[in-house]
Amino acid sequence: MTWDERVSAVVSHGFTERQAGFLVTVMLHSGVCLARHYPAFARITQGQKVHDFFSRLVTSGYATKRRCGHNTARLYHVHHKPLYAAIGEPDNRHRRPLPLGRAVERLMLLDAVLSDRNLNWLATEREKVAHFTLARRVAPSDLPALTFRSGTSQTIRRFPDKLPIAVGEDDRTYVFLYLVTRPTPVDFRMFLERHAELFRALPAWTVRALIPHHLTDSVKAYKDAFREQLGAPVRPALVDDLRWYFGTRRRQETPSDDRFLRARRAFGSPRFRAVYRSWIEQGDRVLDAALSPTLAGAISRGSGRFETRVLTHRYLHLAPLVGTA
Repeated sequence: MTWDERVSAVVSHGFTERQAGFLVTVMLHSGVCLARHYPAFARITQGQKVHDFFSRLVTSGYATKRRCGHNTARLYHVHHKPLYAAIGEPDNRHRRPLPLGRAVERLMLLDAVLSDRNLNWLATEREKVAHFTLARRVAPSDLPALTFRSGTSQTIRRFPDKLPIAVGEDDRTYVFLYLVTRPTPVDFRMFLERHAELFRALPAWTVRALIPHHLTDSVKAYKDAFREQLGAPVRPALVDDLRWYFGTRRRQETPSDDRFLRARRAFGSPRFRAVYRSWIEQGDRVLDAALSPTLAGAISRGSGRFETRVLTHRYLHLAPLVGTA
């Protein structure tokens, strides 16, 4: 469904076009919101209209309301199945109840989306896959994915990080959001590994790290991780040793010979630990990609970029433990 079709479908439930646009945004990107989000979206002051809108959502069963930590703020969870069905998302995960810490992380993503209303945001796995395979002709095998196995069956989830991706007004530039929730970039390195093949297929892209106030000291670590993971191709002379070392690790062998000891020193950094985890998932194509200078070239030209954005609002008063794991 297009944006206009989704808004029209929600309008048919008795909402104004402005209210419907806000609800579509919330349902697609977070499932939860605070009262301050609606006036930010609608560009109105927070007053009786805002109060009446949220009162109707709760009393009519479209949303539930809960306290946020020890604060007077209230979190609204939009979960009404017919409303999600109206926008083509009857089984969207945002309908499900969730812990407060996870809800606050989604509020951060909603704030990021609302701060860039001029961009076209891709929210769901289905629309991301459709956009990149149809508009950009990216092979499905080059999309970020995780494979879940159970017995003899397996399920492939595309774009498993479930983070918004923006398409620029020129339809050529892309912004990939990453929400920083830990002081060290261990998960961020895996995010970059999963997206590396997609980045190679795009004309211009930016990874935008969203930084909560209490994690601003981590900015340098994330910048360094980006440069190490994507901006430094592996030298061809090292690939055979790297492949041997990974194979030895996977077999859970720990030989004491000099070759293994040298390899462990050379490939024991956080960068190669992330490459190893990606190699376990995808095989030798990860090592072939690590040789490629394509991403390093894009970064040097400025068509591949990393930027940080410190989130305007503070969140620890909503859920003190969010982002501290």
